[in-house]
Amino acid sequence: GGLAAVIYTDALQTLIMLIGAVSLMVFSFIEVGGLEGLQAKYFYAIPSIRKENSSCGLPREDAFHIFRDPVNSDLPWPGVLVGMTIPSLWYWCTDQVIVQRSLAAKNLSHAKGGSLMTSYLKILPLFMMVMPGMISRVLFPDLVACADPEICQKICGNPSGCSDIAYPKLVLELLPVGLRGLMMSVMIAALMSSLTSIFNSASTIFTMDLWKHFRPRCSEWELMIVGRVFVLLLTVVSILWIPLVQAGQGGQLFIYIQSISSYLQPPVAMVFILGCFWKRANEKGAFWGLVVGLLLGVVRLVLDFIYPEPQCGEPDGRPGVVKYMHYLYFSMVLAAISTLTVLVVSVATEPPAPEMISRLTWFTRGDPPPKQELAASPGPAAAKDPAALQLELSTAPENSSDDNKCKWSCSGSSKLLSTFLWLCGMERRQESTESAPKPEPLPVASLEEKPLVKHVLNINLLLCVCAGVFLWAYFA
Repeated sequence: GGLAAVIYTDALQTLIMLIGAVSLMVFSFIEVGGLEGLQAKYFYAIPSIRKENSSCGLPREDAFHIFRDPVNSDLPWPGVLVGMTIPSLWYWCTDQVIVQRSLAAKNLSHAKGGSLMTSYLKILPLFMMVMPGMISRVLFPDLVACADPEICQKICGNPSGCSDIAYPKLVLELLPVGLRGLMMSVMIAALMSSLTSIFNSASTIFTMDLWKHFRPRCSEWELMIVGRVFVLLLTVVSILWIPLVQAGQGGQLFIYIQSISSYLQPPVAMVFILGCFWKRANEKGAFWGLVVGLLLGVVRLVLDFIYPEPQCGEPDGRPGVVKYMHYLYFSMVLAAISTLTVLVVSVATEPPAPEMISRLTWFTRGDPPPKQELAASPGPAAAKDPAALQLELSTAPENSSDDNKCKWSCSGSSKLLSTFLWLCGMERRQESTESAPKPEPLPVASLEEKPLVKHVLNINLLLCVCAGVFLWAYFA
């Protein structure tokens, strides 16, 4: 159970999804005639019903280019290079799902190897997801590329567009029956795994950082029940949020995710980077950098919901800050403002003490560990006066009798209560906790690596970077 079960499950699902995605990619390219066939047929994938004398429903001329016009395109190349990199720093360096798995590695080499393996896998979506989506438009132009709001509403229930059905449509139409069912089940299982990870992380943050702040003496039962109720509320909010996702950013789920990331993640990313590489950054600077950045991001997010992107052929009456500033450019501006706030506030306030940043920044990572206090501190009994000790001794039998009564009542509880406790994750384990020995402290993690393993990892890093640069240049 726990994190180990999640990691093993995710690894198994990744393997199955790779098999299914590679199979779908092969079937798709065979159906369209390879990459050359896709490039030749894509620009003729036009829906039969669309507005005449307009560009609605027509494929983009720069569809096979990564570096697009910096002003009039849907993905301007400066924003792709810089604006999209900033949220990526947040995800790969500070997101709890990634950090949790990295910290669970056996040592530093295993953590670096896992990151490199993920980097290699990140190359595959271009060929296993993006291009099959384009093939789906070639094969089903009237469905995937629908341009009329009424027709789109009938096809997928979203008048803004039906591009999100491209991949599931390929799965249902091209794969054989057995592989089709396996692929759909794995996709749903992966979605559920992601949701459970996110809900669990959000529940932990709410209960441990917020609820315990207002109720510091709350019991474990209360924390568990509050966490379960909070997950239930998150589920309800997620369901109610679906119409906003469908209406946002032209009905394209990927664009919606990237825009939300550009509004909320840059402040966290810049605070983390400054905390790692600038020893002068302090708590007040980080706090105000997060506050200012997140407030600006929330304002832009609200403006996007109030003034949604108009459908094709309709006039654009949005404010200039929404109409002319692309969300990737806003990510760059937000990161700059957050960085400036952290710099100014940190310089204007007191610097952190050296012991507070020892072994916690890039420049202090090699500091020796702090020395342990060898002098024995006086025990709790020595610090108390005889009257307090006499009071504790006199009340001890009463407390023990109360504990026995509690154990007796718990042991005699009904099956309904036992089921309720099991659902809340509160199984009875009083006897086991009393007799269980205290766990030994874990050894301090080391940054040392074996020379051979370190060289192999560095070589793979260079190969991965070269592969990325080649793909950027080829599809630029």
